[in-house]
Order: sequence, then structure tokens, then C-alpha cells
Amino acid sequence: MGRLTWLAAEVVETVAETPRVRTLRLRTDGWTGHRAGQHLDVRLTAEDGYQAQRSYSIASAPDGELAITVERLDDGEVSPYLVDEVREGDRFEVRGPIGGYFVWDPSEPEPVLLIGGGSGVVPLMAMIRHRAVAGSSAPTRLLYSSRTLGDVIYREELDELATREDGLEVFHTLTRSQPDGWSGYGRRIDAEILREVAWPATDGPQVFVCGSTRFVDTAADGLVALGYEPQSVKTERFGATGS
Repeated sequence: MGRLTWLAAEVVETVAETPRVRTLRLRTDGWTGHRAGQHLDVRLTAEDGYQAQRSYSIASAPDGELAITVERLDDGEVSPYLVDEVREGDRFEVRGPIGGYFVWDPSEPEPVLLIGGGSGVVPLMAMIRHRAVAGSSAPTRLLYSSRTLGDVIYREELDELATREDGLEVFHTLTRSQPDGWSGYGRRIDAEILREVAWPATDGPQVFVCGSTRFVDTAADGLVALGYEPQSVKTERFGATGS
């Protein structure tokens, strides 16, 4: 962290992903690139000099573009501004990339299991996008838990990527309500869902789980119960005070 410096970032595009979630595409001079799964810090400075900063996962593949996807927390200090107020041309500061543990490289051929809850899908989406750009054939499964269909972040893009038949499979579960004709799961992730979706532990998959602490603990414990070694399950947690 001591070697990282704050860089000016300009918002070049905003994309409403859901009513509470927004993607900001950024132009940042001096950005040296990132790996899929890393995050960055955002710092806002008010006219009176007051500063606030938060960490956000990088949503984009490491192909030159930089983007973050932010979920608005009603009691948040930074996320309401980024989701509701920021416009194209606005500027703030970023610092990163940060993190070297929760990352994936498309040159690795092992199966990949991605498990995300809510906005925990963001770093996993960076991995999926990197996989597509790199032309990786690593068998990959995403198990994504959302409250409702309207809360599914990147829904259309995930649907399109899953139809390419290049080894990516996407499994959804909706925990609060399901539309008529819904063919996915309709409950919180449990042992049965994990048993049906997860690769066998003997296949040696790489595993990445991201979401709230409760979500991550449930998924990780369930995988261990299926025979996964605890150290093979890479996790990243976020809390209500983190955005």
C-alpha cells in the first residue's frame, strides 16, 4: 500500500445495472493495470476539504478499461453519491490495484467454481470477462444468489456469455421471489444446491466465493462438507459498513 498513489479518475460512462447498482467506467492516467479479482480504493473530497474513502472490487477485465460496480447502501457515506449523483465528466481519486490472493489467471486450465451473493458477483464478473477476452477454455461455473430477478447484476451479459457454449455455466438462485416459469433455484444456497452445482473436490477446481460474511461462511462450510480442503476455497467478504 505504501507504494500506491492516488490518481485522478474521470467518469466516462455510467450504466444502471439494477435500481440500486451502477457501473462507472473510468479514465485514469497512470493506472498500471490490474488482475481479475482485485479491488481499488475510491476517495471523495468535499468542497470544505472533508474526505471519505471506500474499497470497491474492479468489475472490468484486465484489458485496459477500468470499471467499478457499486451498490447503494442507504446509510452509506460514499455509495449513494456514486450510484445516484455522479455524472459523466465528474472526477474523484482512486488508488490500486489492491490484493493478490483473490485473483484468477486465464492461463490456468483447472475448473473454476465462482459463488457470489448480491454485489459479491463483481470480482467474479471480472474473472468471467477476463476468461472471455482471453479465450480461455477452463470449465467455469457461476452460482449467483440474488433476492429477485430484478436484483441480478449483469443479467443480460451473463445470459449472453452462457449461450456461447465455451464451457461457462451460470446457475441462479432467487431468495425472495421468483417470476412465473422460473427454472432456477428459489432459496438461499444450501448443501443440496452446492452438491448439484459444485465440481467434485477431486477435480481440483479453483474456488472463489464473495459476498456478505454470512453468505461466504455458509458457502465455504458447505464446500468443506463436500470434501473441499478449507485452504482451497478463496473467500472475500464485505459488510454493511464497507460501501
